[in-house]
Order: sequence, then C-alpha cells, then structure tokens
Amino acid sequence: MSEEEKKDKIEAFVKAGDGALKADQNVSDNKQSHENRRCGFVAVIGPTNAGKSTLVNALVGAKVSIVSHKVQTTRAPLRGIAIFGTSQIIFIDTPGIFTPKRQLDKAMVASAWGGVGDADVNALIVDAAKGVDEDLERIVEKLVGARGKTILVLNKSDRVKDKGELLGLAQTLSSKLTFDQVFMISALSKDGLDEMKDYLARSVPEGPWHYPEDDISDAPMRVVASEITREKIYKWLHNELPYAITVETTSWKKLRKKAVRIEQTIFVERDSQKSIVLGKGGAMIKQISSEAREDLAKILPGPVHLFLFVKVREGWQRDPERYREMGLDFPKK
Repeated sequence: MSEEEKKDKIEAFVKAGDGALKADQNVSDNKQSHENRRCGFVAVIGPTNAGKSTLVNALVGAKVSIVSHKVQTTRAPLRGIAIFGTSQIIFIDTPGIFTPKRQLDKAMVASAWGGVGDADVNALIVDAAKGVDEDLERIVEKLVGARGKTILVLNKSDRVKDKGELLGLAQTLSSKLTFDQVFMISALSKDGLDEMKDYLARSVPEGPWHYPEDDISDAPMRVVASEITREKIYKWLHNELPYAITVETTSWKKLRKKAVRIEQTIFVERDSQKSIVLGKGGAMIKQISSEAREDLAKILPGPVHLFLFVKVREGWQRDPERYREMGLDFPKK
C-alpha cells in the first residue's frame, strides 16, 4: 500500500468524524498466514489513578485514551487496538473503580465491571507506590471467579526503591486472588512492557482479527475529539472545576485540502463554572482550544479548525441522553 493510498484511507474514515481512529504506524501490510492469528480482549481494570490509560496508550503505541492527574478521568470503556506479532489485542480501558456516590459515579463503575465480562484476560493495574487500600480490596474480592485469566500488573514500580516491598505487595495480593502472571512495570517509561506484550500475544485465543490492522481504536473520531478537549479542561482547571462538565462534538465538516471544521459544546451546570471555563477575556477557552487543536492535528490528515462553545445545562448528570452521549448506561437507582 502506497503512502498516498494510506492517506486516502485515513481521510475517508475521518470525513464525517464517525470512523475509527487509524494510524500509519500500524499499517504494516502484514503477509503472515491468517491460520496463525490470535485475537482477544484484555480488560484493564483497577482503582482510580493507577495509570490504566497511560498503560493502554503505551501498549497501543498511540494516544487513544485521555490522561489526567484528576481521578476518575476515564468515564466509559474505550478500546485501544494493538498488534503483537500475529496477535491482535483489544484493550478495554475502563473507568477507575471506586465507591460510587453520585449517579455518574454509579454509571462509571457499572461500565468498568461490564468491561471485565467481555474480556479473555483481566489485567488488574495497581499503583505499586500506593499499595493496598479499601477500593483495591473490593476489586480483588469481586474478581474472584471472573471469567478468563487474571494477571497482576504493578505499575509505577520504578517509584518503589525497596524491591522487597514490590515482592511483598505481589505476595499479599496473590494470597487473595490467583493470578496467571505478575508483571512489574512502569507504563510511563515503558519499562517491562515487552514481557507483558509477549504474554498477551500468547494468551489470547486463536482466531481471526476483529478489526482491520490499521485500526488503533474503535471509538468514532467525534468521541476521540471530545475526549481530547475534556483532557485539556482537566489539565488547566482540575482544581477549579468539579466533575459537572462534559464535552460533545456537535458538528464535523470536511473542508478543502483535507481540512476539517469541528464544533464542540462544553456543558457545565452553573454560570460560575461557565465563567471559569471561559477565563478572563476568553483566555482560558483559547488555551484549551489551542492545545486540543494541536493534539487533533497529530491524528487527522489535514488542518483542524476547532470551535468551542460553553453552555449551562443544569442537572445534566440526571439526563439519560447525556449518559448515552458518553457511552454509559443511565443508572436505574
């Protein structure tokens, strides 16, 4: 496949913003026999801020899930797709599991456990520097009897100077739940990921690939674009804004020379929150728009024209339609 053909293929998928995210680096013109192929799902689960999204991005080799220091950033399961040898792995990046209080919390936690039910391998991601807390204890208890294999991934292991502590943590968790394998890694520096890739490539079932080999996510570009903007909002306003904020891509139009015009609406619950997002003289919304545009330009084939609007929608967390936009089921109770 020529470079021009690759670009044309990508352009067709992003034309309406509904196609899956694709990347040139995953297009390898793989000639290996389909008879040797494997394909499976890996649920990446764990407490909030354990580094799940960072790990998925590192394994996929591209940014498919947003990352933030703010806890509970991931709201709905996002799928990142990677090819290791003849194996295609679909990573389900789930929201952090915690004790839910609000309706949105309940929907996020239910969504996370739904990812476990779809998986061939459950990867329990633990912040090695943080150790065991109540949320992790509850997760481990609920994983007992889960379908598929379960592996333990001690992330941020480079932050633990005493390696004996890592072994002790692994032993403590292994006494509560049987793990098929234990990995000690750093998703940020990518240390230890090669061993994890080799294991997953061998562990998923034999069978045909579910996605074209140049797909790196099954999320529509509209969703990816909304998530990127939400990431920038959290980056700049994580201390000022609560979770009462969501982003929707309301318009996606293809322009000349492969350019695209994207319009997004940032929904908040109060006028005071709207003022925070806009900033003095519109400075904050300009900063957010500029950085989101830069990230989108890295994954789209042409120039990006991004327009952000802020609207107050009181009580959107009680609106089932907003949950559907985010890919979540509205909690019944």
